[in-house]
Amino acid sequence: MIYLHKIVALIASPLSLIIFLIILGIIFKSKKISLLGVIILIFCSLPIISKKLISYLEKDYIFQDSSNIDKADAIVVLSGMLNRIKVGDELKYEFKNEVDRILSGMDLFKKNKAPLLILTRGSYPWHLGNPEGDYLKDFAVKFGIPKENILLTDSVQNTFQEAKSVKKILNSNDVKIILITSASHMLRAKKIFETSNIKIIPFAVDFISSHNKLTIIDFIPSAYAFNITSFFVREMIGRLYYNLRY
Repeated sequence: MIYLHKIVALIASPLSLIIFLIILGIIFKSKKISLLGVIILIFCSLPIISKKLISYLEKDYIFQDSSNIDKADAIVVLSGMLNRIKVGDELKYEFKNEVDRILSGMDLFKKNKAPLLILTRGSYPWHLGNPEGDYLKDFAVKFGIPKENILLTDSVQNTFQEAKSVKKILNSNDVKIILITSASHMLRAKKIFETSNIKIIPFAVDFISSHNKLTIIDFIPSAYAFNITSFFVREMIGRLYYNLRY
């Protein structure tokens, strides 16, 4: 099942655990169990906690200057940066925070770090419209990347399929790519691509952790902090899944 680790992550998410504890407390009329759920909710919603967790996910990579990256056979940009917006009868596309993926890919190409720019055609069954890579190709061409230097993968639904499709395109056991994805995702993505016998030069982007002064705001629960904590749990489950698989 290609969605197994996603299903496990959903079941093991902080929200699922909190709801389970509160319902359990109501069923058994136990204030202690319900209170435990509330305590976990508050803990997971603290910015000071979520910042530590996202820093852990990103600790293996640093922000890099594209000029210092070695040359490779291709630049591979992983999907996951578009929102689909319905306007009348049409679908429009808008970039999310992960836009640095495609911007970095184009920058590296223009600096002659590789002769090919490979975009993955990420799309889940519930997505409407074209796979992501189709739109990104038009976007890259619009900003000066030659159409003949852009390759698209097959339609893919996860990082494992992205790696297999890139391997199929390059069709070589001695190939090196510059892999572009979010810093929090890079460790897992690098492992998956290397399993497909692809040499990797990691170029991590989309850093979430930042260095700011500690303030009272860091101790006030927020929905954003809870979302980051939940993201941490999902990513750790994904890493565990692929570590066990490989």
